[in-house]
Amino acid sequence: MTAGEAALPGGPPAPRPAARPQPEPSREPRREQRAAAGGGARRFVSESWGELKKVEWPGQSQLIQGVVVVLIACLIVGVFLYTCDLVFKRLVQQVFT
Repeated sequence: MTAGEAALPGGPPAPRPAARPQPEPSREPRREQRAAAGGGARRFVSESWGELKKVEWPGQSQLIQGVVVVLIACLIVGVFLYTCDLVFKRLVQQVFT
């Protein structure tokens, strides 16, 4: 019988797999790396500030163009949803009346 097979009821128990060797603990003393209070937040803000300096911000014309595109897309989606709402409203009224 192999290690992966189960023992039959009433038969001899299946052999147990060999125990895994435990890793030896490190001989070096553990060094706790603890940041000062607020050090993580300070580091986060400084790294974020550094990343924001790398950003290529849009100019006024790009910004206006982007806003216009978003407003037109919102208008189109709004008109589509309004039309669907009217159609389904009439459909539901005809089904239930």
